Amino acid sequence: MNFTAYAIATVIPAYRVEQNIESVLQDLPAYIKHIIVVDDASPDSTSDLVTAAAKKDSRITLIHHTENLGVGGAMISGFRKALELGAQIVVKIDGDGQMDPAHIPALITPLILGKADYVKGNRFRDFQSLLQMPFVRRIGNLGLSFLTKAATGYWSIFDPTNGFFAIRAEILTQLPLEKIDHRYYFETSMLANLYLIGALVMDIPIPARYRNETSSLSIRRSLFEFPVKLLITFCGASY
Repeated sequence: MNFTAYAIATVIPAYRVEQNIESVLQDLPAYIKHIIVVDDASPDSTSDLVTAAAKKDSRITLIHHTENLGVGGAMISGFRKALELGAQIVVKIDGDGQMDPAHIPALITPLILGKADYVKGNRFRDFQSLLQMPFVRRIGNLGLSFLTKAATGYWSIFDPTNGFFAIRAEILTQLPLEKIDHRYYFETSMLANLYLIGALVMDIPIPARYRNETSSLSIRRSLFEFPVKLLITFCGASY
């Protein structure tokens, strides 16, 4: 498939990723038309590194937040920029190198073929990859999976908190971006709002790459904050 025929944008929320952001940018394939990096008020040299990379690669656009808005807040800024640039497909990639760009074709092909509106990676279909997942992250994700399915209505999605995804711009324009959660509930919030507009969601097996990054999924957040927000989502309230 000729991916260069489509306007594909990647949005990279970036916070404390100075050790990996250069390699992440370098690894992005040539068929990506727009590379949008959102520096979410990162206190390290992330912004400087991206600025330097943009001088060599005209596809790179840097958005700088003066205050930290969280991954959801960064993605909302990136979504709006991607739509402004005329992207047809938007892919989310983290700046820590955990997501392998080699799997982007698997994410975007169902969108191009009209088989899905939103495609997520599923880390749990690969047993070896699952064993590599940090224990705390594994327990947190598996424990929340069933509750998230019930709250969002997408029972076929097995890895709802996976942040490696692609979405059609046509569907993105229908989402109430102002209602998407700004913090760690972002992925689930996306699913809940996609369900409300009847979007076709698919997940595909994609193993994650775990390196030296620190998990932001805490036990406290898993046990207390997420279930409350999931209950609100399930009841159909605005969050």
